[in-house]
Amino acid sequence: MSRRPRSWQVTEGPERAPARAMLRAVGFSEEDFGKAQIAVASSWNEVTPCNYHLDKLAALAKEGVRQGGAVPIEFTTIAVSDGIAMGHEGMKASLISRDVIADSVELVMHAERMDALVGIAGCDKSEPGMLMAMARMNLPAVYLYGGTILPGTYRGRDVTIQDVFEAVGAHARGALSDEELREIERAACPTAGSCAGMYTANTMAAVGEALGMSLPGSASPPAVDYRREVFARESGRRAAEIAAEGGPLPRDIMTREAFENAIAVAMALAGSTNHVLHLLAIAHDAEVELTLDDFDRISRRTPHLVDVRPAGRFVMSDLDRVGGVPVVMKELLDAGLLHGDCMTVTGKTVAENLAALAPPAPDGEVVRPLASPIHPEGGTAILYGSLAPEGSVMKIAGAASLEFRGHARPFDSETAAFEALTRGEIRPGDVIVIRYEGPKGSPGMPEMLAVTAAVAGAGLGEQVALITDGRFSGATKGYSVGHVAPEAFVGGPIALVQEGDEIVIDAANRRLDLLVDPAELERRRAAWSPPAPRYERGALAKYARLVGSASRGAVTG
Repeated sequence: MSRRPRSWQVTEGPERAPARAMLRAVGFSEEDFGKAQIAVASSWNEVTPCNYHLDKLAALAKEGVRQGGAVPIEFTTIAVSDGIAMGHEGMKASLISRDVIADSVELVMHAERMDALVGIAGCDKSEPGMLMAMARMNLPAVYLYGGTILPGTYRGRDVTIQDVFEAVGAHARGALSDEELREIERAACPTAGSCAGMYTANTMAAVGEALGMSLPGSASPPAVDYRREVFARESGRRAAEIAAEGGPLPRDIMTREAFENAIAVAMALAGSTNHVLHLLAIAHDAEVELTLDDFDRISRRTPHLVDVRPAGRFVMSDLDRVGGVPVVMKELLDAGLLHGDCMTVTGKTVAENLAALAPPAPDGEVVRPLASPIHPEGGTAILYGSLAPEGSVMKIAGAASLEFRGHARPFDSETAAFEALTRGEIRPGDVIVIRYEGPKGSPGMPEMLAVTAAVAGAGLGEQVALITDGRFSGATKGYSVGHVAPEAFVGGPIALVQEGDEIVIDAANRRLDLLVDPAELERRRAAWSPPAPRYERGALAKYARLVGSASRGAVTG
């Protein structure tokens, strides 16, 4: 009989006849009651191409569970589309959905007493949400990414959703016609899968592989590649094996050293700044101590090796073409920048997995060798200073230089900033300050891609900076500093910024400073009062009451 640490509670004894009766109605045979029950949970829906195909992967994972000698039970969770929600009120729901996903998976697993989990996700918040649930429950689990979309083609060049957002800015200043904008729109998303560059979804897929929670080599194959189906089946089989063997469990895998590996890989990729927020949250649920300072320490020692969008030239399918995430991991391991002895879902260590895969050497174009990196440090920096006493996050890989000095243009919402930009009211040397968009204040800490892409599209990417207590999309580039903490809603210094104040971004020295006399700041603070909550009922209001600081992952419990 297979190992059934929990499911026996719903299948054994005369008192469980009602439970067995209901399970028979969903297809259980007599033989199934003696097998481990493996949940196959996905964020499948028809809302977004990121999740559109996950039902097929779930079906294949269920085949793998059966091949592994267990019985699969499928359920789904929610997912929102950041790309569709971007730039309007709907974006406030995005980060909130991460915690709802984690909660919903945890609750189904808890109620139904299933023994193990295959978690399948395909977009920005469903990926960390699945990993958070796995960390909380500490049941046998394997994570499977849905895969990247392929880039589209517009007039002979690759385009992604990033190009569409930037085209909106170009269109607003008259540099792009209606027809040209429509052509880019039609070309950008040709297949199912998550956004093509090293945006948040692909970054978190790489993070899942580096953590050891997904099968080696599974992060980079496109959604439409046959290998995605193979990985789905193998993930189901492996989850059944882990359930039978009793481990390794997620907390055997997601150790502090594993989180350091994940950070190092994200830095080498110059991945989305959202990896900071999500890894802090996953570590919180795994009960692993992790702070912003850990990210900066690892960034300082880890070179930027991969030339991918938004700051670079290539997309995730190009990285896959030259060997995928294992190429990057092997290069870091050989340099002593990864912990090779970390356990993974295979039951083998990181070093053992890489030795078995034998990934190719860096090709020198998509992935640089350590001896000739794109930048000597990682793609993300943590900045502190008078404007961010608890910290802030900047993607330095996408900035023209490491310093920007300018004068503040404060806005109390993303919408107000976007409208000013499209009216042509933002000038070179301005520092756009978008506040009251933090975890509590917005609520939900929305991403600012509509604004940053419009800045780029308007040709101001090297002449304007943007600072916010909200977040940035993985497709953001330029002088963009987010996650400013404390946020404006709780009285952080960003709430006190006034028109024309001088602000200095000094990423080399990890500083973000508001050059205003402290006495003047105290005068402003005395006159400041918090605004009324934007939502007083419903999910957004509940989240605002529960959520903590971005500097600790914006967790709710």
